[in-house]
Amino acid sequence: MQILIWGRYGNYGPDYPRNRVIESILRAQGHGISRFLPRLSWLADWEYSLRGGSMPDLIWVPCFRQRDLAAAARYARRHKIPLVFDPLISAYDKRVNERQKFAASSTKAKRLLAWESGLFQQADWLIADTIGHADYFVETFGVSRERVVVVPVGAEEAIFTPQPWPAKAHDAPLELTFFGTFIGLQGVDVLAQAILQYEGPPVRWRLIGEGPMRAECESVLAHLRVEAPGAGVSFEPWGPLHELPGRLASSDAILGIFGGSAKAQRVIPNKVYQGLAIGRPVITASTDAYPDVLRVSEANGLFWALPGEALSIVQAVMRLHQYRESLGDIGVAARAVYEQCFSNEVLAKQIALLLSTIKK
Repeated sequence: MQILIWGRYGNYGPDYPRNRVIESILRAQGHGISRFLPRLSWLADWEYSLRGGSMPDLIWVPCFRQRDLAAAARYARRHKIPLVFDPLISAYDKRVNERQKFAASSTKAKRLLAWESGLFQQADWLIADTIGHADYFVETFGVSRERVVVVPVGAEEAIFTPQPWPAKAHDAPLELTFFGTFIGLQGVDVLAQAILQYEGPPVRWRLIGEGPMRAECESVLAHLRVEAPGAGVSFEPWGPLHELPGRLASSDAILGIFGGSAKAQRVIPNKVYQGLAIGRPVITASTDAYPDVLRVSEANGLFWALPGEALSIVQAVMRLHQYRESLGDIGVAARAVYEQCFSNEVLAKQIALLLSTIKK
């Protein structure tokens, strides 16, 4: 198929991990991919026509680009072209539930809900990254469940490859690494409280990244901060993405997200996929976003905490300590979980199934 990626991308760009993974899978399946980055979202259908754009077999609007959907839908309807939208998140959910910019009962919230509901109805197919988001799209926006396809976010497998297990002294501190944008959704404030409460065997807590809650976390954990390797807390800046797996290789486990919001219950963040992909256990909040099969045993690489509860993070770390001698094997199991549930091969099968349905 000739697939047109239609969207301005906003601040995220075509190189946002989700977009790169999806496009790489489509190319690997033999589809022709072209991009249209309109100057004005609302007039984009006219712009594409005036530019003499070629007629695709399918239009795909990438994540976060609700503003591009209306014009893409108009063009698709005029030319009877199937339209797929991969929102990844809901604008309504982000502004009302996550950031709480205005109450759900407010006029602004109701208008935003109506606007996004109308948009979602215009796509022939909606992509959701988790079952939780698929259910949310159906229940909140009235989208037909038959039109929603779940495609996990996955990881960029050329970058996030299994990392050698670190050689460490038997009594070396357990190294636990968080990396992210320090936003409320990630529950980094809950993690900071867990670090304060922790009184178990030595741990080196590494927090990598930048974001609005970093200064608060640095302040709360200032007395535990260390610069040299050893037990305590260290804060590190972001760096190039391709260097991240190497920076994580010394970790004994990756720290996921711990927020207690409704949205946090519906997402599986990049860091979980990436941590499993490099072959490291992951400690993260237990939510319905994850397949039930992953809850059978923590020996498969996922150690569960309760959303929004610092003490449960402490308890998960203590359980991880009990596996200290077999963490290398658990890392292998973590990679196996990634391959079974979240790999690009799994994503490709879901996308292939969707495209075969569209062709009929």
